[in-house]
Order: sequence, then C-alpha cells, then structure tokens
Amino acid sequence: MKRYLKLGVNIDHIATIRNARGGRHPDPVRAARQAAQAGADGITAHLREDRRHISDDDIARLSGDVKLPINLEMAATDEMLEIALKFTPHAACIVPERREERTTEGGLDAAAGHNHLAPYVRQLGAAGIRVSLFIEPDERQVEAAVLLGVPVVELHTGKYCDNVGAERDRELDRIIAAAELVAASGLECHAGHGLNYDTVAAIAALPVIEELNIGHFLVGEAIFSGLDSAIKHMRALMDTARAEAEGERSA
Repeated sequence: MKRYLKLGVNIDHIATIRNARGGRHPDPVRAARQAAQAGADGITAHLREDRRHISDDDIARLSGDVKLPINLEMAATDEMLEIALKFTPHAACIVPERREERTTEGGLDAAAGHNHLAPYVRQLGAAGIRVSLFIEPDERQVEAAVLLGVPVVELHTGKYCDNVGAERDRELDRIIAAAELVAASGLECHAGHGLNYDTVAAIAALPVIEELNIGHFLVGEAIFSGLDSAIKHMRALMDTARAEAEGERSA
C-alpha cells in the first residue's frame, strides 16, 4: 500500500520579509492559511532566541487561528520550553541554534548533548507534544535519538542539497542509510533543509520517510509564481516521485 508523504511548510521567511521593514505585512499567519488551502499537511515555525523572523505573537496567532498541525522548531532552552508548554503545539522539533548563523547550519549533536536534551524531551512529551530531533544522517545521532526516547527524527538534507555530482550521491546514500535505521528503530522519519524542485524527488522517493519540511525555497518561489502555485508544484513533484518509486518496487 502506498504510504502518503506529508508536506510541512515552514513560514519563517515570510516573517523575515515582514521584519525587514517592520509592520504587519506580509503576515505569516495568512501564509499558513494559504499553505493549508494549497495542500500543506502542517505548518512549521522556528521561534529563535533573537526573534529574527517568527515572533511570540506569530506563535500565539498560529496556535489559535490555523487548523493544521503546528510544528514549533525550538532550541533546548528554558525560555523555549516555557513557550512550548504554554501553547502546546502538535509537535516540537529541537534544533541547534547559534546567533551568528544565518539559518540552521547543521544537525543537533544529540549524542554529545544527551544529558542536556533529556529533560526537555521528557517535559515536552509529558505535555502531549510530539518531540522530534533535527539531526545529521548519521548512525551515532540516530542511536542517540533512540536513547532519548523521541518518537520522530528529522534528517538534515542540507549537505545533499548543497552538493553536486558524486558528493551529492554520497550524501544521498547517507540519508538513505540513516532513514532506514530510523525506521528500523521504530521511529518516524522526516527530512528537510534546502530542498527545492530539483532535489526533492530523490528524498520523496524513499518509502521510510513520512514527512518533508520545506520553507525557504517555497517562499523564494512565491515571489515569482505565488505561494499557492509553489506549494502545489512541490506537492505534485513529491507525489510523482513517491508514486514512481512505489511502482518500481512493486514491479
């Protein structure tokens, strides 16, 4: 039976454009509603320590006004834990965060950070929030996620997307191996970061991956074609890749 591949749309950079000038336009909550109409299965928003894009008010309005499941990306800090427990989103994805980075530059080191992460995972889970860890496609990190008891892992696809040729192929092989290990360990496997029209098919074709989270590329494409069109085209590429892969496996 074909496994449906979910699309989570990250709206952070709608807020980035808004914050470049200030005010309320463009509104990320409006973007979330449009994403829902275009076929998104969930909305992702990263509330960073420095509030460079998504704001506390955005999280409050998303929680109250958007019907899709909300995935709150957050650092493992007491401030972010308090906010997550206040709004109890459907999911919380714990990510690494450094002020000097432009965007999240790599996966969380769950292996080295086990003792720090454990209480956050425990408290989020106790509140009914589905916890995921954003990690590199690496056996050691997957094993650490299993030990922490999270139900979901999101694999970082940035290196795969940033490279070309043989190096991209090697990164894809790493993702495949890690995704299979995640599934074999009983965890749900998601993937994201840097995915675009050219790179999404190979990831969408992997049967053990259940959700892709895509944001920056869709917001950029929206400038030229509109957010609705960009999401629908991405959704179509994902569905085609998954269907073709299913067909090849059953042949």
